Amino acid sequence: ETRLALLVAEGASNQEAAAKLFVSVKTVEARLTRIYQKLDVRSRAQLATTLRTP
Repeated sequence: ETRLALLVAEGASNQEAAAKLFVSVKTVEARLTRIYQKLDVRSRAQLATTLRTP
């Protein structure tokens, strides 16, 4: 999940992240849903901001 969150925060699309992590796009979507819930964010932009905030 950490690697996926960092890829998305850097601007990777779901398809790009899936290819880099050797998983399906559906897996990326499911993991992003869990990441959003854990970090209480609603968008990729919020995720990026949350990860960049110390």
